[in-house]
Amino acid sequence: MRVRVDYFAMLRDRAGREHETLETRAATPRELYRELAPRRDLPAQTGLRVAVNDEFQAWDCPLADGDRIVFIPPVAGG
Repeated sequence: MRVRVDYFAMLRDRAGREHETLETRAATPRELYRELAPRRDLPAQTGLRVAVNDEFQAWDCPLADGDRIVFIPPVAGG
């Protein structure tokens, strides 16, 4: 299936891009992150949130063709 992945904050810096569209066989955001982490030098999944089609989701929710996945790191404010 084809999905769009958006990266925010430090994930964008580590991935070297704001977004990408790719073909994947990953069935869940967790599988997709595990696929992308070594290729994009992403940190461990701990503490990250995921949104699918603009809604926060569980890491094991099913993905579908055309989904937009956003990986969101913890944010510190002040």
